Amino acid sequence: MKKYLLEYFGHKDVLIMNLLFVIGLIWTLTSFSQWTTWLAVVAGMAAYALSEYSIHRFLFHMKPPKNLTLLKLIKRLHYDHHVTPNDLKLLFLPVWYSLPLISIAFGLVWLVTGQWHLAIAFTTGLLGYLLFYEWTHYVAHRPIVPKTAWGRWMKKLHLLHHFKNENYWYGVTNPSLDLLMGTFEDEKNVDKSKTAKNLEQREREPS
Repeated sequence: MKKYLLEYFGHKDVLIMNLLFVIGLIWTLTSFSQWTTWLAVVAGMAAYALSEYSIHRFLFHMKPPKNLTLLKLIKRLHYDHHVTPNDLKLLFLPVWYSLPLISIAFGLVWLVTGQWHLAIAFTTGLLGYLLFYEWTHYVAHRPIVPKTAWGRWMKKLHLLHHFKNENYWYGVTNPSLDLLMGTFEDEKNVDKSKTAKNLEQREREPS
């Protein structure tokens, strides 16, 4: 297990996000006596949980765009990950993608609340859930057997998403939104997709 922990925490994008999380956590702890701080942290976690599903389904699995720049971007962010699911270079969200989105979230919370400490707490919750997502995703693609039944189940669902049908099981950390949005199904009732390993082969978006 030590080998995989070193591999995970040694990845540049994960390392940067962990450093930002630690900084945010230290700052947040200074105002943890306020209930609003706790609420902001939980709100940040919930926001990432929602975005995990929605971005995965509606952005990362969008039909191949005709715009070559956008296609190249989507290929790097997700299409290529389906081609070679266990490639570590494609496994983690790149900092150039995550950091701008996190910065925007920080700015929006600050504008709405006018409170720096709430914006930092929200962002810390966001980062914490992002790192939970990255670890869960990493475990799903490495020869690691999760210790809990829940972890083993989520790993199984994610591998079904990759190797059986890409139109189901979008949730990486939990299946709640799959159940709500109709993208959770018993694997026995799902046909094997011909494009699960090559999302670019699907019909392109119309001009």
